[in-house]
Amino acid sequence: MAVKLHFSRIGNGPPVVLLHGLFGSGSNLGGLARALQDSHCVYSVDLPDHGRSGWLQEPTLAGMADCIGRWLHQQGLSGAQFVGHSLGGKVAMQLALAKPDLVSALVVADIAPVDYPPHHDAVFAALAAVAAGQCTSRQAAAQLMAAHIAEQQVIQFLLTSLRRDPDGIYRWRFNLEGLRGGYGAVRARPSATGSYSGPVLFIKGGDSDYIREEHRSHILRLFPHAGIRIMPGCGHWLHAERPQLFNSLVRRFLLPRES
Repeated sequence: MAVKLHFSRIGNGPPVVLLHGLFGSGSNLGGLARALQDSHCVYSVDLPDHGRSGWLQEPTLAGMADCIGRWLHQQGLSGAQFVGHSLGGKVAMQLALAKPDLVSALVVADIAPVDYPPHHDAVFAALAAVAAGQCTSRQAAAQLMAAHIAEQQVIQFLLTSLRRDPDGIYRWRFNLEGLRGGYGAVRARPSATGSYSGPVLFIKGGDSDYIREEHRSHILRLFPHAGIRIMPGCGHWLHAERPQLFNSLVRRFLLPRES
């Protein structure tokens, strides 16, 4: 099922599509978009069930990737380079494996094409507390989340997805119930019957355990021409923790592939 996707576009040049992580929106990679706008036409897309995009009946990696593929066609794009962080990286990998002609190059930020165990229980509890709390300020929402989440960086990230409705109540933009119900599907590995032979760069946060040494063989089986770079001194939010280095790595990888 296709849904309408919200996106922004800046710059001129070969198209590159930026895909954010779980509970985020297209603006999360805004620093990278600005770093690429002098060399690329940069599309920052809200994934299905996130931001201002429409909602799927059942969120899955395949369903989200299919939406991105249909959106490319709607924009008149025969393909593009992709940069995806976390869930966005999984969606981009799924698209590359299912429809390789649509992906000319791929950067995957701190995620591997593997199944992950559940580890967002505290986040879901915090989100549910805000949904039930009828908050009239972001500060009130932050206080409710702090009872479940210790990391202020995570709280501040989640707060970017709050919107104020006409009654003055702050509500989540993303499809909380749908994502909770489909959580197992978005944690799953991309489905594949073959491999993607295009150029791929995996960027791992040095302090993150999302990409592990035991994942390397699976990465190379699906993406035989993949390289892996490690960014020291940062975790899963590598694009926010060390933006200059992250943007430089992505830019250097994508620029030689202009055509």
